Formats: sequence, structure tokens, C-alpha cells
Amino acid sequence: MLKNVAAVLLDGVHPFELGVVCEVFGIDRSDDGLPVYDFAVVSAEGPELRTHCGFGVTTPYGLERLEEADLIAVPAGETYAQREYPAELLAALRRAVDRGTRVLSVCSGVFVLAAAGLLDGRRCAVHWHHAEQLARRYPRLTVEPDVLYVDEDPVITSAGTAAGIDACLHLVRKEQGPEVANKIARRMVVPPHRDGGQAQFIERPLPKAPCDTVGEVLAWMESHLDQEVTVEQLAARAHMAPRTFARRFQQETGTTPYRWILRQRVLLAQELLEGTDETMDAIAWRTGFGTAAALRHQFVRALGTTPNAYRRAFRGPQAA
Repeated sequence: MLKNVAAVLLDGVHPFELGVVCEVFGIDRSDDGLPVYDFAVVSAEGPELRTHCGFGVTTPYGLERLEEADLIAVPAGETYAQREYPAELLAALRRAVDRGTRVLSVCSGVFVLAAAGLLDGRRCAVHWHHAEQLARRYPRLTVEPDVLYVDEDPVITSAGTAAGIDACLHLVRKEQGPEVANKIARRMVVPPHRDGGQAQFIERPLPKAPCDTVGEVLAWMESHLDQEVTVEQLAARAHMAPRTFARRFQQETGTTPYRWILRQRVLLAQELLEGTDETMDAIAWRTGFGTAAALRHQFVRALGTTPNAYRRAFRGPQAA
């Protein structure tokens, strides 16, 4: 039963991410018939901490408060991706998971869970900006770089800012049902449910290859996204046999030609939806999807939302 919740802070905590946890679990909404959580803000580094905005946070609770929690939330912090963490905190988190407590991170709070070893062999989410650094620093975990949150019970990790709201409401829905989660969301004036697999709205180019034998072909593909091409045609442009080209392409980009061009088409569609008033048919033609139906299908598969919803998110309801 989700009843006792603690948000544990380190110096440099982000006020918004802390506020997310406080808003979901720290407010008495019993007047709406909603559960009241035994909530506390816990310091891992003394009674007074500095936020990354410069003001202080004071709390009487230390790490001993974590011993009775059903859920421990770790909000993001300014230097969490680079710093070391108190050994006492990491040990307390490990003990908590061993006795069945859930832990939840918001954005860079995931680095604390990773340092405690709680993500070894698990998938996790983080803000796309930190994904590469997290994977490099903790190679035993698997980063899902463009999802909103990942539930690897008892460890739940979420991407930046508002994705923390989604993860918290997901946990409430899981433990106490959709009615409770929906009522809390209504009070917060946020969407009641966004699936964890929905993509973060990012433009993330593929990493540069260590060598560059297919670079000219990539440039040609990017400038001809509206054209249908085959591996044989691309291999001919690179003056390679098709099998050699496919193997070299995978080595240098980490993906197949089909997936690469599909991702670039989705990225172009995002740019056009954000910055133009072109119709769905026109965007589908320019991006090589051919029809609005095909554009919608691939867009939903890639980003977890429709082209119209994406355009509304960036340009307002009138844009649709």
C-alpha cells in the first residue's frame, strides 16, 4: 500500500522537480475523497540545502526517515550528473529496495539510483540531454533515451520536468487505481495519463561515426527524403556491394538504412509541423511518406503521438 512517501534531496536540487513530488504526494486532498500520504522532505546533506536557483530548503528530516517509506523519490539536481553521493544515502536506498520499497527518480535523480547500483541490468529513462553521459558512466544499465518514464518495479525512472508528473501519476494509478490518479491530475490541471513509451519531444541527430565511408551517401539521403531508395541504389552510390554497404552502414551509424531514413523523415515532419502551415498531405509528400495516413502511422510509431497533436503541442490549438 502506497502510504508513506519521502523525497530525498542533495545540495543543488531543482525546485520544479522537487515541486512535482510535493504536488502529487504532499498535498492534503481529503476534501475530494483522495488519500492523504504521510509525506516528508528528507535531506541527505544536513538540515539546510541550496537549490540550483540560489534559495535554501530546510527540513528536520534526515536519512533515518527513509527507513519507514513505501516510496522514496529522488528529484533532479544541478550537478547530480557529475558529482559523487554520500555513501550513507546509497546504502539507505539499497536497504529500501531490499525490503520492498519503491524508488522513483525525476530527470538527473536517476544518477543517484545508478550510483547505488539499483539500475544494474535494468532499463531506465532520463532527460535526453543526459542520456549519453548516463550510459557512459554506468554501463551496466540500459538507457531508453527518448521515453517519458520506465517502470522496472520497484525502480521507476522518468525524463525531465513534466515527465516526473507522468511517472508519479502512473505509480498512483498502479497502486490506487485510475480514479484516484485522474482526480489528482484534475486538481493539478495536467493530462491524466501519458504512456511511458511516449517520446520526449526532441530533435536528436544520430552520433557521428568514427569513420566516414558512407558520409556522402548520408548527405544525399538527407537531401532526398522524398524519394524511395533501395539498399542496392545506395550501395551503388557508395561504390560498394549491397551486403558490404549494409554492413558498413550499420557499423558507422548504429542502425540500418531503412531505420535511418525513417528517423530522418520523422525529424523533417516534426520541423514542418512546428514551423509551417503545410497540410498533412503536403508534409507526407515532402517527407517521403506519400500519404497522410502513412505519415500518421509512422509518426505515432516513432513518437507515440499523432501529427496533429504534435502540432498543437508546439503551436497551439488554432494550428490544427
